[in-house]
Amino acid sequence: MKIVIAPDSFKGNLSALEVAKLIEKGIRRVYPKVRIVKVPMADGGEGTVQSLVDATKGRIIRKEVTGPLEKKIKAFYGILGDGKTAVIEMASASGLPLVPKKKRNPLLTTTYGTGELIRAALDRGCRKIIVGIGGSATVDGGAGMAQALGARLLDRKGGEIDFGGGALENLEEIDLSKLDKRLKKTKVLIASDVDNPLTGPKGAAKVYAPQKGATPSMVKRLEKNLKRYASSIKRDLKKDIKDIPGTGAAGGLGAGLIAFLNAKIRLGVDIVIETVGLEKHLKDADLVITGEGKMDSQTIYGKTPIGVAKLAKKYNIPVIAIVGEVSEGVEVVYKHGIDGIMTTTPYPMTRSQAVGKSSQLIPDASEQLMRLIKIRID
Repeated sequence: MKIVIAPDSFKGNLSALEVAKLIEKGIRRVYPKVRIVKVPMADGGEGTVQSLVDATKGRIIRKEVTGPLEKKIKAFYGILGDGKTAVIEMASASGLPLVPKKKRNPLLTTTYGTGELIRAALDRGCRKIIVGIGGSATVDGGAGMAQALGARLLDRKGGEIDFGGGALENLEEIDLSKLDKRLKKTKVLIASDVDNPLTGPKGAAKVYAPQKGATPSMVKRLEKNLKRYASSIKRDLKKDIKDIPGTGAAGGLGAGLIAFLNAKIRLGVDIVIETVGLEKHLKDADLVITGEGKMDSQTIYGKTPIGVAKLAKKYNIPVIAIVGEVSEGVEVVYKHGIDGIMTTTPYPMTRSQAVGKSSQLIPDASEQLMRLIKIRID
């Protein structure tokens, strides 16, 4: 019997590889000699860099960059095992947790640090860059990212506009004459599960800005500024990005990556599946075990377990999810390739208690799963 273990991380607790190892531990209590392949997974959000680095035997690179409020911070990105592909989580450099609640203001926050991570990857010879976008503190349309890479966003006097979504109201011209030339030979993929456009009722400002500290008046100003930004891109770069699905992700960073770096948007979990070569491991598998910290009705929208399950069903392989907790509406996952769910909490406990005992609870859950399977197999 061959079992493929392909979980996401348990956010804020365990990496995907750590989860996979704990699941394996429980399995081997019942089937000591079973063939197991561990494939750490992610969906483009938190944990993507670590999962892809673990899966490909790559490495994490630490880098000091400009944070959302222009202060220097320590961020990171990954270089995969091929030595030519970089993976970046924009939240590492421009994420909401980097800004204290009282200072959250998307009129001021910038994606400049994300651009610095991209430039650092270019400096190390990477010519394929995967950018996971989500959890941003910004609504600047990726303007700061572009500025870090040499794009000049000019006001009416020919000077550079300031950082932040508020400064876009002063944008008069975009000049790419100094944009990093290496980008022309670089493939950039955007890993996202968001299809919001840049502007409009479902756009970056109206949907996401309030979560980042924007008041209703700020939202109106940001919406107006993003429309101006889109018009400038259309006029100066000859690209109409305003209504492209996904351009509103991460405060419009999706739009900036497409406009300035010719990036392509794909579902994050699909990029990860392709990068780690999951399909080759599944072809002769008898069982797939996936998982995530919390499974609910939102899991079907681009999350790791569903991406894994859909691919497994191509080969008619049963899929079980081991999860920390389930929530209302979770039964919808059964229509999307998940055959069963095993929770790690065998009796009532708080979330903090479950997190504290995860190194015991996850192996116990996988052991229980295998004992149930053993009844059928033997």
